[in-house]
Amino acid sequence: MILIADSGSTKTDWCVAENGKQVQRMTTKGINPYFQPEEDIVKELQTALLPQLQPATFDVLYFYGTGCLPGKIPMMKQALGSQIHAATIEVYSDMVGAARGLAGRNPGIVCILGTGSNSCYYDGKEIVSNVSPLGFILGDEGSGAVLGKLLVGDLLKNQLPTDLKEKFLQQFNLTPGDIIERVYRQPFPNRFLASLSPFLNQNIDVPEVRNLVLNAFKAFLTRNVKQYDYKNNKVHFIGSIAYHYKDILEEALQDTGMQLGTIAQAPMSGLVEYHNQVQDY
Repeated sequence: MILIADSGSTKTDWCVAENGKQVQRMTTKGINPYFQPEEDIVKELQTALLPQLQPATFDVLYFYGTGCLPGKIPMMKQALGSQIHAATIEVYSDMVGAARGLAGRNPGIVCILGTGSNSCYYDGKEIVSNVSPLGFILGDEGSGAVLGKLLVGDLLKNQLPTDLKEKFLQQFNLTPGDIIERVYRQPFPNRFLASLSPFLNQNIDVPEVRNLVLNAFKAFLTRNVKQYDYKNNKVHFIGSIAYHYKDILEEALQDTGMQLGTIAQAPMSGLVEYHNQVQDY
């Protein structure tokens, strides 16, 4: 019996699996050891995960998460081990999870487009190269957080139709002052901005909105994916943004001369299969 976690900035998907079959699925808030102290992570496990989790003991716990940089892995293992009984605990970045979940043991360019964004070249065994995403302030092109940031920036600077601005403020019950407060003074502004991005999909027929999304995807491809051997490798995508805007994403790939591979909303099914193959190997 194994437990697999796939954690982004917004939510964490948990799956209990045995012999390649999913036994139980759960969801908790996103866990990010880069921004959260160990006590906050432990509290989230105690209050949100453990009441749902059956059984309580596992052969292996595989945790794939954003913010799981090498320096943060020991702390993450400590937090997980203090609450979950597993003979072995392995912690990897969400990028490794996306690569294993999408490509398995095959090489390719793998990208994440969710609350944040990331990319890598994966040789079928490990990540060979990775352009740093830099977060939603300096990078994270094409992510939900950046799409939300571009949306509110254009709305507040009157770059989008006036009726669209009024519709947005009413739908989310926000004032311009509220937005400034949430972005600059409250925690997790990336989650807040990403929560606004569905408005783009709801109004994708507005030409200015469609161009905003298309140009954001082109920026992601140009500033990140073009640094890999994209002419000889298909580009795979995972994440809610990639999944919900797949048509526009495909157009951006065509415009930048790239080949689309697979688009999936989440890597969990692929990870269950991958780890079942590892056990059988």
